[in-house]
Amino acid sequence: MRYGLQFPPMGEFADPFLLAELARAAEAAGWDGFFSWDAVIPHWPADLLDPTVAVAVIAMQTTRLRCGILVTPLPRRRPWKFARETAALDRLSGGRLVVGVGTGGDPAEFDEVGDEPSARIRGQMLDEGLALLTGLWSGEPYRHEGDRHDGGHYRIGEVTFTPRPVQVPRPPIWVGGQWPNPKPARRAARWDGYHPLDRDNFAFARMMSVELMREAVAFVRAERAALDIAPDAPFDFIHSGITPGGDPAADATIVVPYAEAGVTWWMEQLSPWVFGWSEGDGAWPVEAMRARVEAGPPGKGS
Repeated sequence: MRYGLQFPPMGEFADPFLLAELARAAEAAGWDGFFSWDAVIPHWPADLLDPTVAVAVIAMQTTRLRCGILVTPLPRRRPWKFARETAALDRLSGGRLVVGVGTGGDPAEFDEVGDEPSARIRGQMLDEGLALLTGLWSGEPYRHEGDRHDGGHYRIGEVTFTPRPVQVPRPPIWVGGQWPNPKPARRAARWDGYHPLDRDNFAFARMMSVELMREAVAFVRAERAALDIAPDAPFDFIHSGITPGGDPAADATIVVPYAEAGVTWWMEQLSPWVFGWSEGDGAWPVEAMRARVEAGPPGKGS
């Protein structure tokens, strides 16, 4: 199992200089990745750093960490603009980018800015956008004619996007979604990773149960088998988790059942809610969050 940190690029973390400091600390402490949330409208009045800029900061301050956004609702982005951004980030990081995508779950992030409110249509847009994204990443001439009468939403005349990403054949694509909704899991099975969240019990400071994770892993593995994908083909299962830090052996006891369930990436939630913060508390508990970063991943030394 590999270990990453997952943070919201808002509040105190909207400061790119603090973010740079934490990225360096994360790499020194032995973490394997540092990943931003995607946000356009915070849940409360707060500073917000564009997540693409946040990933660029991480890429520039580290040499080993995987980095990316978990996850970008691709239906609210222009796929061709996203293709340019991600190709640039992959090159900037020397091929360390992971591209996390989903349909988006917060209605305010769509309704309040005039984006598509229907989850079903956003699912269509995501599938079409991924096809367009990978076509543009190829560095070869590519065109796309989406037919709106047949669920199409995009059109792009023949273009060649260069430079292409460093990673061959492309950066890994992780798909997020609420479990046990089957559609996001089936979508993820066609790509490189699945990041499920508990549909019925979601909270920033709460983990998905081992039992639900085991169900999600089994479902996706069955879908991949039905697609005739080799069982040893690389694929990641990602879990957003919480460990206290400071005692690697004790922390590992929390992580081990998830590893046994099939999780390959543990994403430690570096968010203020995990540390007891609420919206009326003022500044984030940055020092406690920094200490969790410096304590290292829960499997370190175990």
